[in-house]
Amino acid sequence: MIHVSPVTLKGMDERRTVKVSKYLSKHLRHQPERIGLTLDEGGWVEIDTLIAAAAAHGFRFTREEMDHVVAANDKKRFAVEGTRIRASQGHSIDVDLGLPPATPPPYLYHGTVARSLDAIRAEGLRPMNRHAVHLSADRETATRVGARRGRPVVLSVDASAMHRDGHVFHVSANGVWLTEAVPPRYLRFTEPH
Repeated sequence: MIHVSPVTLKGMDERRTVKVSKYLSKHLRHQPERIGLTLDEGGWVEIDTLIAAAAAHGFRFTREEMDHVVAANDKKRFAVEGTRIRASQGHSIDVDLGLPPATPPPYLYHGTVARSLDAIRAEGLRPMNRHAVHLSADRETATRVGARRGRPVVLSVDASAMHRDGHVFHVSANGVWLTEAVPPRYLRFTEPH
């Protein structure tokens, strides 16, 4: 996998960066068919094909803008390999990211909001419309994730006990830990921040 170095683009402000990033997320994670894309089994698509499909559906962006979005995204949501791009994780469509099982650190963290706690206490963490539950290696990242939906609550996940009990973990290219589900018994609840 190649690393794309940050690109400073004259005239590409933060709003444009966010707009292109959201467009990429929508079509590389959830709805490629809306613009006529077919992702391969690993979620990859040729960059030229993506850019042409977007333009044909009324959303134009350049390779340079895409490279800027990939490099500037603090969550490293996208991966570029040669002439291909994919979302690093978070798909609601069927893809196999080819991530090998990994031994997690003793604790991982999940950011949420208070209104979700009753369901989480009863059912644990479920992937919802994604293929896996997303966990963070540190509280700060989990806090930022939870804050996207309101006042964050950070849950601690006893990943060591889960792993010992046979639950499988994977880690994406951008450091997000993935697992099928987290049963309630492995969760520790803390107060909202």
